[in-house]
Amino acid sequence: MLKSQTGMEDGFLSSVGAEDSKMLEPPTKITALVVDDDTINQMIHHRLLDNLGIRNQVVRNGKEAIDVHCSGKNFDLILMDMEMPVMNGIEATRKLRAMGIQSMIAGVSTNTRERENFMEAGLDDYQEKPLTTSKLVSILHKVHKDG
Repeated sequence: MLKSQTGMEDGFLSSVGAEDSKMLEPPTKITALVVDDDTINQMIHHRLLDNLGIRNQVVRNGKEAIDVHCSGKNFDLILMDMEMPVMNGIEATRKLRAMGIQSMIAGVSTNTRERENFMEAGLDDYQEKPLTTSKLVSILHKVHKDG
């Protein structure tokens, strides 16, 4: 097996959520943005989305999430970390909502102390890390209901 930059075997990442991918029928053209500064979380979230057939893009902080939207891209789902350098998830969520972004924004964090502030910033959902296939499927069911 090939080793990734983090030293994790690609086999591990390709198996993340693979057995659970049948929990949800392949979504129709759902797109997602992963906003997280941690490389391992980025890879896991990207792989979970890929395993469910969801096209996705990864950025490292809230400012990059704002910039991507300013460039004209839109997503059905945004998975937003809370604690990031440059611009945190609370500030990024507030700015995205102020820009009129209607995407479902799901906070994904280990910081439960700030959960209420994060939700008040405009989140549609909050999941505690680690994100799993079942947590992601729960979020996606809400995207389907709203979409």
